[in-house]
Amino acid sequence: MLILQFLFNWHHMRLESRAKTAIVLGNKINESNLDGEYQFMKNQFTVSCQACSLSELCIPNSLSTSEMDIVDATIKRAEPIQKNKSIFEDGDKFLSLYAVRSGAIKSFSIDEKGEEHVIGFYLPGELIGLDAIDTGIHNHTAKALETSSICEIPYEQVEYLSGKISKLQKHMFRLLSREIHEDQELQLLLSKKTADEKIGAFLINLSARYKQRQLSPTSFRLPMPRTDIANYLGLAVETVSRVLTRLQDQLILSVDGKEVEILDAQKLCQVSHMDCSNI
Repeated sequence: MLILQFLFNWHHMRLESRAKTAIVLGNKINESNLDGEYQFMKNQFTVSCQACSLSELCIPNSLSTSEMDIVDATIKRAEPIQKNKSIFEDGDKFLSLYAVRSGAIKSFSIDEKGEEHVIGFYLPGELIGLDAIDTGIHNHTAKALETSSICEIPYEQVEYLSGKISKLQKHMFRLLSREIHEDQELQLLLSKKTADEKIGAFLINLSARYKQRQLSPTSFRLPMPRTDIANYLGLAVETVSRVLTRLQDQLILSVDGKEVEILDAQKLCQVSHMDCSNI
């Protein structure tokens, strides 16, 4: 457990660094479809972990049926969270981890001037709140970018079950390792010099994450608005739009609103100077 606590502390420091870096750098949902989308998600929120196609991203798929039932019984499934509603806010007491089941979440902090700084985006199957384990307090706000479905996992139960189910504890290590890796990827992304490199790397990162969810890595929807992408990358909104237009003109991308298609993955990787093995 000392190793686990060390990783929690290290991850918390990395998240603080991420927030500071963001401060330094300073698909709109069709309203006519919103009610239908909300109802669809409402019908899904009672689905068990065993029936969830994303469960292996949140919990170990090697658990026995009885172990899975125990874990499943601890998870709280609330009704869908509508766009711009918060899961938790900066300063809230840490009580639970949150797994995104559908939709998308952004995390952000507010500086002393009242300006928002986007720290990250979470897709289905990803866990939110790991950074608050160390202090017991959330140091940023998590808000739905669109109508989203969330599974709440009380942390006291995670601690208890990790001591009883060794595979669950190993999975926690894996999740923390993944978070550390993503922090490193972010630092690399933000260290890139040009806007083209930053946006190319951002799209490649999204592509790899969609592929992990058995979705198309070359044709996907951006759940976040251009303003959030610009904020996250430390760019002006006009710069983001200009780069996307240029990548379209070069036949590297096809962009229609929030729908993105990667037409030439190799060229996109060349632009961003990143590995293309995940596309």
